[in-house]
Amino acid sequence: MFAGFQKDQRQVNGVQIAYRIGGSGPGLLLLHGHPQTHVIWHKIAEQLSQHFTVVAADLRGYGDSSKPPATEDHSSYSKREMGRDMVELMRELGLPTFSILAHDRGARVAHRLALDHPQAVTRMALLDIAPTLAMYSQTNEAFARAYWHWFFLIRPAPLPETLLEANPERYLRSVMGSRSAGLTPFTDEAFAEYVRCASLPGAARGVCEDYRASASIDMDHDREDIAAGNHLTLPLMVLWGDEGTVGKCFEPLKEWHKVATDVRGKALPGGHYLAEEIPEALLAEVLPFLQ
Repeated sequence: MFAGFQKDQRQVNGVQIAYRIGGSGPGLLLLHGHPQTHVIWHKIAEQLSQHFTVVAADLRGYGDSSKPPATEDHSSYSKREMGRDMVELMRELGLPTFSILAHDRGARVAHRLALDHPQAVTRMALLDIAPTLAMYSQTNEAFARAYWHWFFLIRPAPLPETLLEANPERYLRSVMGSRSAGLTPFTDEAFAEYVRCASLPGAARGVCEDYRASASIDMDHDREDIAAGNHLTLPLMVLWGDEGTVGKCFEPLKEWHKVATDVRGKALPGGHYLAEEIPEALLAEVLPFLQ
């Protein structure tokens, strides 16, 4: 995986961020979702590196990046702090301006990053999410059943952490295998890496605090932006799987038009894990847009 890429870590914003870097050209930041790592991009990273200097990073709390202690208000895992991690990482790597391709939790980080640091991001493609505030405020039974982990992981510590730490692989198989494509999109090598990272000390805390932040301080930040009329103004592409929950329970384009001024997108023939399930179809959409 990741032929031609260098694996490294940098100290930024008070944490160590693990990443791989490869290719040449304009900067492109790849951000993964839950319960995975930067390895989600292994099927498309080499193709992207033919056009960009690609940085595939592990979010704080995930992979080989730091898992800082929790704070009472969950601010240490706010998308604001997670976004600042990535802005500082890209600056340290000599890429002060860049595009973003992000999935799931990483797309939530990207949304906040682009609001807080509009001068840093040139364009952005987000995969299989609607805005966090919209998804929580419009939760219905179908969404709650499909995304049960959203509500389990935000329960007070230490119950969720204890259960995750008891059997990380079973948790991954349950969450990832319950989507429309089951576990078939994931290679043995990639899945083994997800299990390794989910089993690291502090990984359960990182996951839970990520979600607790989204259900509290992150929504406060989003409400403040909406009240102030602070919208995304960069070119934004949103893509989702036509077999996934997001497109069935929400209207992604409609919701993104409420918080962004330059939006385009559509459903793709797949489920939630687009980069691993339909990599060629995803590349066909995002490459022309990002270039």
